[in-house]
Amino acid sequence: MRQSIFSYVLSSFLIAIVVTGKAQNNPPDSTRGIHLPTGIRLGTDLILIGTSAFSESFSGWEINGDVDFGRYYLAADFGNWEREQSLVNGLYKNDGRYYRVGIDVNFLLKDPDRNMLFFGFRYGHANYSEQVTYSFSAVDFGDYLADESNSNARANWGELVTGLRVKVWKEFWMGYTARMKLLARTKNNDFETYEIPGYGLTFKNVYWGFNYQVFWRIPFKKVD
Repeated sequence: MRQSIFSYVLSSFLIAIVVTGKAQNNPPDSTRGIHLPTGIRLGTDLILIGTSAFSESFSGWEINGDVDFGRYYLAADFGNWEREQSLVNGLYKNDGRYYRVGIDVNFLLKDPDRNMLFFGFRYGHANYSEQVTYSFSAVDFGDYLADESNSNARANWGELVTGLRVKVWKEFWMGYTARMKLLARTKNNDFETYEIPGYGLTFKNVYWGFNYQVFWRIPFKKVD
């Protein structure tokens, strides 16, 4: 999975170099700079929907949106995340909500449909609770069942993102986003968090993520 995501990121980077090189030979156009927005694009992640449908241990969804300001896009995500996972000697559960906000920069400057090849960044934040129940044995006291919980935990992290957005039909769009998640920090924890909703496993310094998304664009005005 990591190699596949790395291949997507590398391919997008190489395409961006070619597009940027060609754009430097063209005169300035109306897509450069910051302009009033022309529409909002709303969508969801099909991978999360599919995982929720077929997994017995995970349930979640995510709403994605962006608004154009010329070649710059204000992007935001909001999601819900629940997991129940069996451990060797117990059970782990978490439940939380998360959001991401950030900026994308489109490198396809003169595409008439405003398709996107973008790079950007995100700030992510999660509010969640988690509980671990486990059993252990003591020589003098026999078997015991213990329970620990983080009832009001919070976390934040950063992301470097790249991806594509392609207009398929009228205002229907499809695309993907590859994410390099890093610098995760947690607060209000009675024990070390195992998994952060919207981020992933905390013991990885860099966590790769991938979303395959569908969107519907609501125009504010006609694009020239």
